[in-house]
Amino acid sequence: MIRRVPTRRVGSVCPIQWVLATAVILLLTDSAPLVAERLDFDTIFAPGGNGRVPTHLAWAADGKKLAFFFEDGDGKGLWLLDADGGAPRLLRRASDEKTLDGFHWAPDGTAILIESAGDFLLLDVASGSVSALLTSEAREEDPQFSPDGSRVAFVRDADMWLIEVASGRERRLTADGKEDSILNGKTDWVYWEELWNRDSTGFWWSPDGNRIAFYRFDESPVGVYPLVDESSPYPAVKLQKYPTAGTSNPLVRVGVLSLDDTKTTWLDTGSEEDVYLPRVDWLPGGDRLAVQRLNREQNRLDILLCSPGDGTCAAVHSDKAATWVNVSDDLRFFTDGRFLWSTERRGRRTLELRAHDGSLLRDLAVDGWTVDHLDAVVEEGLVAVWTGYQTSPLGARHRVVIRQSLADGGTELLTDSIGWRSATVSETSGRVALISSNADDPRRAEVLDAAGRRLLDLPTAPPVYDPNELPQWEFLTIPGPDGVDLPAALLKPADLDSTATYPALMYHYGGPASQVVSDRWGSRGRNQWHKMMAQKGYVVLAVDNVGSNFFGKTGADRLHRRFGEHNLAAQLAGVRYLEGLGYVDSERIGLWGWSGGGANTLYSILNSPGTWKAAVAGAPVTDWYLYDTIWTERYLDHPSDNPDGYEQSSAVTYADRLADALLIVHGTADDNVHPQNTLVMSKKLIAAGKSFEQALHPGQKHGFRNPDSRHFYERMTAFFDRHLK
Repeated sequence: MIRRVPTRRVGSVCPIQWVLATAVILLLTDSAPLVAERLDFDTIFAPGGNGRVPTHLAWAADGKKLAFFFEDGDGKGLWLLDADGGAPRLLRRASDEKTLDGFHWAPDGTAILIESAGDFLLLDVASGSVSALLTSEAREEDPQFSPDGSRVAFVRDADMWLIEVASGRERRLTADGKEDSILNGKTDWVYWEELWNRDSTGFWWSPDGNRIAFYRFDESPVGVYPLVDESSPYPAVKLQKYPTAGTSNPLVRVGVLSLDDTKTTWLDTGSEEDVYLPRVDWLPGGDRLAVQRLNREQNRLDILLCSPGDGTCAAVHSDKAATWVNVSDDLRFFTDGRFLWSTERRGRRTLELRAHDGSLLRDLAVDGWTVDHLDAVVEEGLVAVWTGYQTSPLGARHRVVIRQSLADGGTELLTDSIGWRSATVSETSGRVALISSNADDPRRAEVLDAAGRRLLDLPTAPPVYDPNELPQWEFLTIPGPDGVDLPAALLKPADLDSTATYPALMYHYGGPASQVVSDRWGSRGRNQWHKMMAQKGYVVLAVDNVGSNFFGKTGADRLHRRFGEHNLAAQLAGVRYLEGLGYVDSERIGLWGWSGGGANTLYSILNSPGTWKAAVAGAPVTDWYLYDTIWTERYLDHPSDNPDGYEQSSAVTYADRLADALLIVHGTADDNVHPQNTLVMSKKLIAAGKSFEQALHPGQKHGFRNPDSRHFYERMTAFFDRHLK
């Protein structure tokens, strides 16, 4: 049972401090929203039009000061808040520098390192003065302070470097780095995308600051894909190292570099080279490292404890699955050797506490709840703070923050159980910087104390329209295959006339552990576009299938070795539900999705022709042989072990079945799902004599930016209006 913590308006902030802070927040926050009777593209795609909240929130080591980026209407800025009271303070604007790309606290909290267009700047927190730490013609990446703050390690031209903060003296630590060949201290593309959640972290300081552990990638076995920039008379070609399913991965090693003599000790992570090493952590004492080793099949994840002195490693714990094991960021070691770990062996993610030898000390599973991710371990390892959701039929549409004792497993909610929460937690003070929203209300930002009591609001800006004037989402379950109730979200047209009939749009994604039915605000246009379409007279429905987050790891396992079938069954259940409403015209239903949703859109319309009148597939994978090793093989296994699964899951197999209006959209610079996918699909459709529409966006990657994003939504609107209205 999870106990709810009562919240109070004010925590430890005295009334005068509260008044001052609130006054400044009101100054930072835009005036009342402009009520728009109807959404339009100018409104949806206006800069900040859907509201703004702080981003890149980061606590100083003492857990008292919070830094963040915020766009207050006068430009992006780096802001500072003292959580003990006072008003947010603007430290720097993007207009003061080339760019504001990222920032990092100095360990003592007196300075902040700012990343600006590949250069490093040092900002004194007390005075606000800025000095250049490192500027060069080359582009430097991933700066990290040493534990004592006297040095900063970074990556330049695929090699590791060190700079002394006081003197500015540089020192090269590795010498064989070469882009697209040998990478030291940074991840390759496939690790960055599929294992590190688009984080390039590739090295880790030892607690005493005398050594650095780092990745070394040998990309020579990896094939290349040409990304072509057609904007000049002679197009520029970028050759991207990209391992497709079944091909060779980069060879990875972990080394420990001594800063005394720059000698490297290579860790012996096993004789098998064709493995993944997805996580590296120093233990608190610095005498050992933990390296996670994942086999190529991704069904066994080992925790290795390694000696930085001689490189020897030994496994202390293994997680295994008949399907696959998901990598998380939930490993924490304590000074006595114990470690906190999360596992999905119950069919959903839960925490467990283990001894130094890997033996289980305490199962921290909470009945009826799933851990989404571990946010922090606070109070000297006595308490875990994690974000999770209930296992009830619609529980996963919410995210809440939970505090759990590691001594007895007792839990309490730090936030309301309705809506979506994103928490940044100080491991020192336990304070929480919280972003909250739901599907119909814009995001809110506040600071809580360790017990969940509100201390201060953070600056926000509302949308330029009144969200209460828009159609509101309804969350429900609908009958699915085999008696399973499927989670769904519904928007009805404005001023619904139950005696009339309306066209409908269905939106989906459909991959393993995916989710589109979520009670959260969106700032990138999709949520607002759906509401605009409801204002235009469309019914909008989103349905998640039995492999989604709502059904845990047990549900995701249903998609092992075969994509498409379960998602198609869910979307067909959605069609039946719409038909049963009585006011939806079954001859005017459209379907759309992006990326994996684009792939499943193609699969659905080709395997159930005539069900949908029109469909839009954005950046779709059309042939699973063309997608990357880590993601594809995790679910479909190696192509040599499952050729039928690859063929039957790929849309290109069914191109000759097209019977509905189709628009395929892709960016020519997409380095995730390559434009090759759309071109191969187009060739198959042409060979089959099928008519379809295609839109290529020059220079756009997997996620479109304006003006291309707006152009896509405008074209999709016109496409559906033409075929469904």
